[in-house]
Amino acid sequence: MNKVVLVTGASAGIGKETARLLAQNEYTVYGAARRVEKMDELKSVSVQPLYMDVTDDESMVTGVQQILEEAGRIDILVNSAGFGSHGAIEDVSMDDARYQLEVNVIGAMRLVQLVLPGMRKNRFGKIVNVSSVGGKIAGPLAGWYHASKFALEGLSDSLRNEIKPFGIDVIVIQPGAIATEWGDIAHENLLKASGDGPYKKMAEKLVDVIQNSTGNRTDPVVIAELIKTSVEAKNPKTRYVKGHLSTPILFVNKITSDKVMDKILASQFS
Repeated sequence: MNKVVLVTGASAGIGKETARLLAQNEYTVYGAARRVEKMDELKSVSVQPLYMDVTDDESMVTGVQQILEEAGRIDILVNSAGFGSHGAIEDVSMDDARYQLEVNVIGAMRLVQLVLPGMRKNRFGKIVNVSSVGGKIAGPLAGWYHASKFALEGLSDSLRNEIKPFGIDVIVIQPGAIATEWGDIAHENLLKASGDGPYKKMAEKLVDVIQNSTGNRTDPVVIAELIKTSVEAKNPKTRYVKGHLSTPILFVNKITSDKVMDKILASQFS
């Protein structure tokens, strides 16, 4: 029987390419997002678009119930919905901070709660949480984004040890810089929050860094292929890393002190 997959954030970027790739490889795929109209092209590869807002509990409950009624089960959950709300911690409003955590953390974990009863019953499941290199390394002007990804990493570690006895795997994906609309949204939020005031010079420098790295970003298809590899592994790794500079950045972070990493990060703003 084809595995049944729920992919969130399927209207763009990693989520969209993951939904497409899995559907092309005979998975039964439900692509969930708020912007359902942006998933029309996925219908050609038999992805079933599903409206879902990961900040709205009712839409998540309704979406999961629809899949269970139509397909009978959910074998794989790919939590790909997310965005980056950049800006100095002092400047970002509490409403924006809460929304960042709601989308990147709370929504993902609520979906985990909704799919786990069926996975436990079937003694099988794969939960893929799309984190980031920014879930291990925190730079300036993205504190709330880093907080969300650090939280997702920690929750994934706890969850992995809780549900392993039920035959369910938890997999973390740590992409580097990816060629999606994420970067544009992040730097728009950055300028909105910190484009004026005491952090203006730092914010302008970070926007330059983001824009200058555009040509080096990894195609989201690469991460989709990585996700496919991870869910098809009999004994998957706990973390998969890929994308521009992701592996060397994480290696340097592992072997150096916090003070040294601070100096490396500060050099990007000099």
